[in-house]
Amino acid sequence: MKLFLILLGILAVLILVGAYICYRMAFYSPKRKVKDPNVIEIPEGEIYELYRESMETWAKMTRALPHEDVEVTSFDGLTLRGKYYEYIPGAPIELMFHGYRGCAERDMPGGALRSHRVGRNALVVDQRASGNSDGSVISFGINERKDCLSWLDFMIKKFGSDVKIILTGISMGGATVMMAAGEDLPPNVIGILSDCGYSSPKEIICKVMQDKGMPDTLLYPLVKLGAKLYGRFDLEETSALEALQRSKTPVIFFHGESDDFVPCDMSRACFEACASPKRLVTIPGAGHGLAYPVDPERYIRELKDFFGPEASAKE
Repeated sequence: MKLFLILLGILAVLILVGAYICYRMAFYSPKRKVKDPNVIEIPEGEIYELYRESMETWAKMTRALPHEDVEVTSFDGLTLRGKYYEYIPGAPIELMFHGYRGCAERDMPGGALRSHRVGRNALVVDQRASGNSDGSVISFGINERKDCLSWLDFMIKKFGSDVKIILTGISMGGATVMMAAGEDLPPNVIGILSDCGYSSPKEIICKVMQDKGMPDTLLYPLVKLGAKLYGRFDLEETSALEALQRSKTPVIFFHGESDDFVPCDMSRACFEACASPKRLVTIPGAGHGLAYPVDPERYIRELKDFFGPEASAKE
């Protein structure tokens, strides 16, 4: 009996240590260093090199735009920060969310410029535990969707009760806005744009583990436990697939057909699950997060056609 208890104790310790390692690898974000203002960061990987010049140009142009620094307090007391770029006073506003372990400028260097091309203002935010925002835990959209609601409250108070808002996100940001679609959104939200978002935290985590040759069936329970014990959130509290079944807001999905990180089939599944008016646009030859750089004219055309003139400034 004593030996059994000892072995049980060792097993429990191993599980807790394994869960902590998984938490640190998947969810923990250490304090960010102040970045060199002369450096423009783009996503790492060979697929982005072809578009480096365009991305750097967009980032430089965006930095030159007049903007207002804004911030909100999250439901759990974090200060979240963003930048507001006005195109025309009173125009609809895109609220933009970046991807996993990224920041607004790195993942959406042309976001504000693209929103201006379709006649909208832009509020581009750094998600919790990223960029200039506070926090140390990334929750794959679980807590981030609640941050989306905090930003919406702020925008309605700041810009007026009749402001029109479109939620926009790329990669994890896409999953964030899709998960937000299942919440009780204010009528100010007239649309959602998800670019290469994943169907659920579990599915993308297991997919990445499989890509790395790791036993996801064995390790995922440790990842989930690490999120619960050390990150203080439930990784399976919701998902894009689940939330979209309750959506009342029109959603347009963009995805690159050559995306080998978040498979295009995840957007196809989300599109099928979506209960509200919807459109799926897949871009041939586009890798992860590259739908707009690969075919910007089609991207703009599809956006204008889907949302219609009411979602743009009246010039």
